[in-house]
Amino acid sequence: MSLRRPRSLKWSLVLRIAMLQCVMLTLIIVGILGVMLATGIIPHNYEDGTMDVLADAVTRDVNGALVLKENSDLTKLRSDVPDLWFIIRDKDGHRLQEGAVPAKFLPFVGLLDTISDARIDPAIGKASPPGGKIRWSDTAAGKVQIMSGTKGDLSMLRLIGQAPQFFLQGILPLAGLMALATLFATPWVVRGALSGLGKAARAAGQIEIDQRGVQLPLDGVPKEVTPLVDAVNAALSRLDAGYARHKRFLTDAAHELRTPVAILNTRLAALPATPERARLLQDAARLSTLADQLLDLQRLDRQAEHFGPVDLVAIARNVVVDLAPMAFAAGYEMSFEPASEKLIVRGDRTAIERAVTNLVQNAIDHGGKAGRITVSVRPPVAIEVQDEGDGVPTSERERIFEPFYRLHRQDHGAGLGLNLVRDLMQLHGGKVEVLDGKDGGACFRMIFPAAPAA
Repeated sequence: MSLRRPRSLKWSLVLRIAMLQCVMLTLIIVGILGVMLATGIIPHNYEDGTMDVLADAVTRDVNGALVLKENSDLTKLRSDVPDLWFIIRDKDGHRLQEGAVPAKFLPFVGLLDTISDARIDPAIGKASPPGGKIRWSDTAAGKVQIMSGTKGDLSMLRLIGQAPQFFLQGILPLAGLMALATLFATPWVVRGALSGLGKAARAAGQIEIDQRGVQLPLDGVPKEVTPLVDAVNAALSRLDAGYARHKRFLTDAAHELRTPVAILNTRLAALPATPERARLLQDAARLSTLADQLLDLQRLDRQAEHFGPVDLVAIARNVVVDLAPMAFAAGYEMSFEPASEKLIVRGDRTAIERAVTNLVQNAIDHGGKAGRITVSVRPPVAIEVQDEGDGVPTSERERIFEPFYRLHRQDHGAGLGLNLVRDLMQLHGGKVEVLDGKDGGACFRMIFPAAPAA
């Protein structure tokens, strides 16, 4: 099942506001027209009722003469206006006349060739509507000139029929202009309204696993989004509390484990030297190492600002000296190859020493119980631990750093050692990688960032 892409708040607002503006504009205009119709303002002032009916009815017969086609509007007009009169003519000289032209309009009949559109009434500037009108209209018979009185009413059907054209030519352009203004204004409004949410999002993106007590800021966050930010802050608080409980459990468990392991080692050391005693001592040593690794997990919370200059050559040399007897007892040779007398980096001496120790112990456990284990300090800033065992398959070189991962089913696993090495190197801003050894086996390389110049 594919996830739906999140919708843009900006474009959702633009679309909805534009649609709302269009609907509101239409309702306002329709409401105004409705009020004008209900109060009689439009019918009282409308002066083209007669001409509209005549323009709809005029057509031509088979000989091309102008005739009126009877329809309901024309029948109603004749009924409402008993003294109906009009003159309809075209440019070709065809003429259709009905009723008696009032005497006051007769002088204009002879001037129709010189008049395009006119409102005619003796009361100049006062008549609304005027007594008569002259206009050219597009009809089924072509373009014709109509002269008539103005006693006809507004046709509701005609008004409704003009609604689509009115919408396209009047409402839609206005709505388009308003939508265009909305398009430019909405992003600015959205950015301003959600600026506080952007700060909270940036703060959330900077949260790291080793940070405790972090809360997202509420300054400037819209009221509608505040419950979400509060819920995230509450979740962060619960995670902090759970992490603290987990940390206390690991610390307590490691301390409780060290005492019985020390007692076990003491009792095993008192037994007669036999192969079984050697195997038991080896198993007890693994238990002791695991307890130390659990305590090392708790020391990972140290911040980088507490780091100081340390010498990688001195650290590696100390580890080789400490673990050489264990390597010799397990059947290995031990070699130390520094490329220089000193190699300074910024870090925590105890943490780096633990990481190198874990890699050497890993080589002792998985190096095949034969060959040489070589610890090297190489430029620019790296420590390598190489054995001559079976090596690590390429497909497994990432997974072996997972806690308690077993490379082979019969293996007792690396415990937390390699996982701690990776975490310690990340804490120091470096990394650990697995390569093929030059004489076979595996080569674990710890790469540190170069120390800044003094």
